[in-house]
Amino acid sequence: MRARYAGKHVAVVGSGHSALTALVALADLADTGTRISWVLRRGVVGDAFGGGDADQLPARGALGRRARGSVAAGHVQVVTGFRTEAVERDDAGRLVLLSGNGQRVSDVDQVVVLAGFRPDLSWLSELRLELDATLQAPVALAPLIDPNVHSCGTVYPHGVKELAHPEPDVYLAGMKSYGRAPTFLAMTGYEQVRSIVAAISGDHAAAERVELVLPETGVCGGAGVFDDPAQDQSGGCCGPVAAPEMLTLSAPSAR
Repeated sequence: MRARYAGKHVAVVGSGHSALTALVALADLADTGTRISWVLRRGVVGDAFGGGDADQLPARGALGRRARGSVAAGHVQVVTGFRTEAVERDDAGRLVLLSGNGQRVSDVDQVVVLAGFRPDLSWLSELRLELDATLQAPVALAPLIDPNVHSCGTVYPHGVKELAHPEPDVYLAGMKSYGRAPTFLAMTGYEQVRSIVAAISGDHAAAERVELVLPETGVCGGAGVFDDPAQDQSGGCCGPVAAPEMLTLSAPSAR
């Protein structure tokens, strides 16, 4: 990674934990002259750093703290309210990100896009799947994981019943079962697989039993209207959100 990103200007696009992981890794290259622009569609950073010490998943809380520290140390320039409309090259061959409101992120060498995904279901096209039209998740699961309502800590525990499809003995488990929803936790996948295996083995009582307790604290993101900082953004968080705080990205230049 050092050879690819050292001494370069890297734009990281996205506000989830994958983006935070990239920011932390790239910030370790600050001594090489690497510049990082963190490009966010949301109008404010808000709860993007997560719950910190309040997060019941310690590693996730530590990730947010490290990312916050990288921003506070000036290793990361935050660009908010950026809706990318085009990516062009300048005369020197470097990338320019253009937003619909006239913002520009210029002189970019690398762009790391971590702004969501969709599952590849093409190889299952001959099977009878019943998927939600918006999330591309099983229709019984979709309302339980809708990111406009839920974050990873508020998703109701589920199993074989919510994961089944019209095709007999076909289930989507793990991250693929969540479709476009960004709220998947590995422990949720473990519970899904346990329930499916129990059903296949004929132990239907075990398949329907809930054996998962999700963390109740720590901000997971995924819900709320992030584009408008004036609107409430706490609807789907796993716990209380601290009041917004001012981050100083660089000292003012002397005149």
